[in-house]
Amino acid sequence: MSALSLRLPGSIHQHIREIAKNEGVSINQFVSSAVSEKISAIMTEDYLKSRAEKARKSDLKKILDKVPKRKPIPGDEL
Repeated sequence: MSALSLRLPGSIHQHIREIAKNEGVSINQFVSSAVSEKISAIMTEDYLKSRAEKARKSDLKKILDKVPKRKPIPGDEL
């Protein structure tokens, strides 16, 4: 584990302190969790972008052609 010195505006620090207290966790645990969530979101976005770059419309058409042809369920017509 490593230490990180972080300067935050007082208002943000106060919000973190209140939320961490309400959640029953330490400020360190709260900040660590928040940073982990942000990292996960960015990595997921990067992964999906890289997958999208490899996608081909022709492959999508092949998949959609396998969907059975039938009337939509009432209410799904549009």
